[in-house]
Amino acid sequence: MLKLQSIDKFYGQGDIQVKALKQASFEVDKGEFIAIMGQSGSGKSTLMNIVGCLDRPTNGVYEIDGENVADLKEDQLASIRNKKIGFVFQSFNLLPRVTALQNVELPLVYARIPAGERRERAKKALVRVGLGDRTHHRPNELSGGQKQRVAIARALVSNPTVILADEPTGNLDTRTTAEIMDLFCQLNDEGVTIITVTHEQEVSEYMKRVVTLRDGVIIADSVIPDTERRWQQ
Repeated sequence: MLKLQSIDKFYGQGDIQVKALKQASFEVDKGEFIAIMGQSGSGKSTLMNIVGCLDRPTNGVYEIDGENVADLKEDQLASIRNKKIGFVFQSFNLLPRVTALQNVELPLVYARIPAGERRERAKKALVRVGLGDRTHHRPNELSGGQKQRVAIARALVSNPTVILADEPTGNLDTRTTAEIMDLFCQLNDEGVTIITVTHEQEVSEYMKRVVTLRDGVIIADSVIPDTERRWQQ
């Protein structure tokens, strides 16, 4: 589904060139639940940006559903981000003056889905994350965990190929972190493919696979047995 081959990402030139990623290669199959881990500066955010079509590699090949991203124009990349990739961020990135329902509808607005259909799909997405009774609440009327659930519903509403979550529990307390990770596990058990960037060991313990970076290099790619995961349905 996702395939990265020998990905390099360099910034700058000559003596000041920074090699953020070096020959990074891995594949993601449908239904996987992956953590990308590493210390600050390890290259995990750079890798996430490339996977999310927010940046292009300097060298190497990145394919989504068999399509080489390097061959695409900016408007085509924007279409892929809107239709095939759902984003969840640490800071939620919700519009403060509109309701949870309207926030979840946004990707469908950009995709020019008719109003009635997008409203119905947004309602179903909110029910799916346990917020069916909060559709008309604005972000300032929601807890941190509820805001992240809205963000997850927004990521789900387009039925994307993959959800990319960048430090999704970074602003949450321990109890709420567990609730959000349990939700991710539930969604993954339903078939949703999820890739999470995290530096938190306890978050990675929910995953089925952990990819570890150091100095721009993938140094480990491990499958986690169900018996060792925090989530065991």
